[in-house]
Amino acid sequence: MTTRIRDLPPAVEESGRLAASLAGRTPAVFLDYDGTLTPIVEDPRNATLPEDTRAAVRDLAAAVPVAIVSGRDLADVRSMVAVDGIGYAGSHGFDIVRPDGGRHELAPESLPALDRAQADLEGTLAGVPGATVERKRFAVAVHFRRARPEDLGAIERAVDRAAASASGALRKTGGKKIFELRPAVDWDKGRALLWLLASLGLDRADVVPVYVGDDVTDEDAFAALAGRGIGIVVRGEDDERATAARYALASPAQVCALLRALARRDDASLARG
Repeated sequence: MTTRIRDLPPAVEESGRLAASLAGRTPAVFLDYDGTLTPIVEDPRNATLPEDTRAAVRDLAAAVPVAIVSGRDLADVRSMVAVDGIGYAGSHGFDIVRPDGGRHELAPESLPALDRAQADLEGTLAGVPGATVERKRFAVAVHFRRARPEDLGAIERAVDRAAASASGALRKTGGKKIFELRPAVDWDKGRALLWLLASLGLDRADVVPVYVGDDVTDEDAFAALAGRGIGIVVRGEDDERATAARYALASPAQVCALLRALARRDDASLARG
């Protein structure tokens, strides 16, 4: 069942319901990065993690299982968060490191196609102001937040041509002011989340998976938790979007407050936000 983000109840005012869902069980917390732990910014390189949020993640990880599930490259998101002892899933879950250091990569056979798409897009879009091509290990992203509106059609057509040239090896996806080419396999943040739950021995009745994210790419994770966990969406640019999340938060600052409350299992703090 889905509803619009703007119509969701705020998580920070629903402590009674959250507490009831967690009663007698351990939360396993999965977090997106951009727009969730940090505000959305024009240049993703400037989306640095506030120190109080890093401390909240570290404190929470000392109490319950925690993993970051991001569209960023694995090495990038690990360096940005810089908290040991937690799981990291980069490139929307195609590249995962468990808390114990074990590595899981999906679809390495797609790397040559991604190399070719990167070279193609860098050449095609070199003269388009504001269009930025970012290579991740398992994706090629084209950011257009700073591009002119009249150039968006040409940018998307270039991405479509690069996808077509991959002869079925890559598929186009999207997000907030971004197009991405990823391996054309049945994998996303939701499947990565379920893999982590099973791999870490957390797929149990006494564990409640909690996923916090903001983007359309996080909807796969919200849907994966339907009937078994708690999805919390962070409000942003597209509050009219339909979502499978159960609750909403207003900002990354509220996410930080939620993490601190979960670390303490402090329902009063949850209510205050």
